[in-house]
Amino acid sequence: MAKFTFTDDIFFGSISEIGAALAKKEFSTVELTHAFCDRLEKLGPLYNALAVSLRDSALRKAKDVDRAFKLDRVHSPLQGIPYGAKDLLAVKGKPTTWGAKPYAGQVFKEDAQVIELLEKAGAILIGKLSMVELAGGGGYRFPSASLTGPGLNPWDRARWSGGSSSGPGSATAAGLVTFSIGSETSGSILTPSAYCGITGLRPTYGLVSRRGAMALSWTLDKIGPMCRSAEDCALVLSVIAGNDYEDPGSAGKSFHYAPQFARKPEEITIGYAPIDFDETVDASTRAGFQDALKVVKSLGMSMKEVEIPDFPYGALTGTIIAAESASIFEELIRSGRVDELADHRQAQGLKAGLDIPAIDYLRAMRVRALVQQAFRDMFFDVDFLLAPARNTVASKIGDRLDGGTAPATPPKSRGLSGLIPAGNLAGLPAISLPCGFATGLPIAISLVGRPFYENQLIAIGKAFQSHTDWHRKRPPVTE
Repeated sequence: MAKFTFTDDIFFGSISEIGAALAKKEFSTVELTHAFCDRLEKLGPLYNALAVSLRDSALRKAKDVDRAFKLDRVHSPLQGIPYGAKDLLAVKGKPTTWGAKPYAGQVFKEDAQVIELLEKAGAILIGKLSMVELAGGGGYRFPSASLTGPGLNPWDRARWSGGSSSGPGSATAAGLVTFSIGSETSGSILTPSAYCGITGLRPTYGLVSRRGAMALSWTLDKIGPMCRSAEDCALVLSVIAGNDYEDPGSAGKSFHYAPQFARKPEEITIGYAPIDFDETVDASTRAGFQDALKVVKSLGMSMKEVEIPDFPYGALTGTIIAAESASIFEELIRSGRVDELADHRQAQGLKAGLDIPAIDYLRAMRVRALVQQAFRDMFFDVDFLLAPARNTVASKIGDRLDGGTAPATPPKSRGLSGLIPAGNLAGLPAISLPCGFATGLPIAISLVGRPFYENQLIAIGKAFQSHTDWHRKRPPVTE
């Protein structure tokens, strides 16, 4: 039999497409894994996306999967599918650096729960993917705040891929993995997904176990899939979601993808703010976002103008993350090794976190409870919230991340600005959907829903993607 030639149609294929090819025996899992490992090792460093290659263990797993296929033992859509994981997830016996020099030699004796579940499903982990050091704890000023250097965007390597899941964003967008696992505390799945033109799903807080993942903020951290499409996110979430008694934040719930039970469009109300698509987005992105809004409106759902409840979301999130991360990394801070971080401002931010008064942290948590109640009230009137995932395209690598300026004329209303920190404070699920390009760079919309409404979020995402092809666009080939 002639050797199979792997093309971009495979490297950029969906989980279902690659799974179908494996089932037809167009190629073996071992051949597929070899091809993806070659691509990840060759192109991953060009985007600063690869932290650790796992070729040897991946090929051993691939051989096991091929034996299962020969015996017609197919038990998961992810069986034989190559993927990557953000380097804050422990992989037994392999370096888990958390993107930071002080932890460059760190090795754990057990897999993270998410890795273990994907292993059981037959997915093939081919590499640990880079990240912003300590997932951004303490606050960082430049994209270069990482052990592997700044995450580079496959659409333009002079641009950032987004943080802190920079490696998963770049690697998935560039076709180096079929999907990846990222994490979000306040935007780290949605932002790189939006900047890199992929589909990212932030699950409801507690739906996916964080056991074996680096903690940044116990009450905010979430693990989720970064994929090609909404449906791919559903297939991955079906495997990684579930109760875990060893994660104190576990919600004790699972997720089963059930598209057949999705509500009809006419039964759904989407809340949105016209100002988000007209005024508060960057001028270069405005036409793309307005076109995306037209597509959503054409899907047959009711649209209702809304405004986000009035709370200082950024300040609340910042206080909670700063206090909790300082406690988590207290030993690093007091030992002085925190000064080994690439970003001096980040080191200083972690140190300052130790000085946050308990009363400030507790006040932020009390106000957070009011935020959660306000969103519960908001969801009496609408089922989902729609907004641009980010209101600009990816920034240049050398740009300061804290260099934003206030608009000369304040907007007439706040619209849904602040939805990323607000949604994380309330523990709400969200999905980022590619919706076009501006100056050659991806833009995306996001949908936010009630807790544990992932099935319906995905159904709307799938409907949007059936009317558009932005999620199928591929970045230029880099050699």
